[in-house]
Amino acid sequence: MNFINFIGVDLSKRTLDFCLLNGSSPKFYQCNNTHSEITNTLQLICLEHGLGKDETLLCAEHTSYYSKPLQQVCLTSGYSLWLENPTQIKTSQGLQRGKDDKQDAQRIAYYAQRFVDKAVILKASKPIYEQLAYLCAERELLLTDAAKYKAQLKDEVSFIDPQFFKAKKKRIKRLINELEAAIKAIEKQISILIESDDVCRQHYQLLTSIDGIGKQIAVYTIVETKGFTRFTDARKFACHAGVAPFKYFSGSSIRSANKVSHRANKKIKKLLHMAALAVLRMNNELKDYYNRKVAEGKNKMSVINAIRAKLIARMFAVIHNNSPYQKKLKDNVV
Repeated sequence: MNFINFIGVDLSKRTLDFCLLNGSSPKFYQCNNTHSEITNTLQLICLEHGLGKDETLLCAEHTSYYSKPLQQVCLTSGYSLWLENPTQIKTSQGLQRGKDDKQDAQRIAYYAQRFVDKAVILKASKPIYEQLAYLCAERELLLTDAAKYKAQLKDEVSFIDPQFFKAKKKRIKRLINELEAAIKAIEKQISILIESDDVCRQHYQLLTSIDGIGKQIAVYTIVETKGFTRFTDARKFACHAGVAPFKYFSGSSIRSANKVSHRANKKIKKLLHMAALAVLRMNNELKDYYNRKVAEGKNKMSVINAIRAKLIARMFAVIHNNSPYQKKLKDNVV
């Protein structure tokens, strides 16, 4: 699309700040972060400046929940919205001094104008992926709390008066039981959601046919890829998960071995690591691969990272082929 008008949107919990660039000096607007307020403000901007929806691009930082009302308005009203990684916008701006909401909106607008050729327009996705994402986030929150309380029971037992600790232990165990019951309820709801959708159910069954790929990593991968529509290439997903290695060198004096980037989805990376360790406890070709590479002198973590990459490749392969993973016969392993 040929965009000539650019609107930068700075998101916050309560308000949105807009900056319009359309060939003249920047124009600023502000509204509450509600569906009706955003609709009225965008209509006002378009009416005052004679903007056409097909030639106007809105750009905002991807800030999860705070951007939901803006997303809904743009999808239902036909506005083109580009949600960009905040780090991408920040690193493209060079050195900056000062910060306020109007200034941030203006910087986002200039970013959209400068890099319009890289714009990825928001498209509607199936509600099930958003629902699963909410449930997964809630599950992580409860798991963190449960782990915190369990750690207290373990760490404080030797340092607190036994009678006092006995009462505390009783209270904390009650909280842990409630949290674990809530976690089980969430996991049950996740299973019901997956079973209710033919595509999700098929993807889940294909992914869990792979050695090492269990329920959690299958669900998180489906959510993160939005049913393998957001990512369609294994290499790009490996980069997103912090598994793909990159070169780091400059001239002849600064050198480094290939290594992964710290910019990654840490949750997916953690799940892939656990999956790789699970595979090594099985009697399969990846275990043989690990033992062979370590015997050759390869670094153990580098080999585990290679196994994580292989698991990603297998996940995308079974989805693209629409066929469960076929285990190789041990006699055919080279």
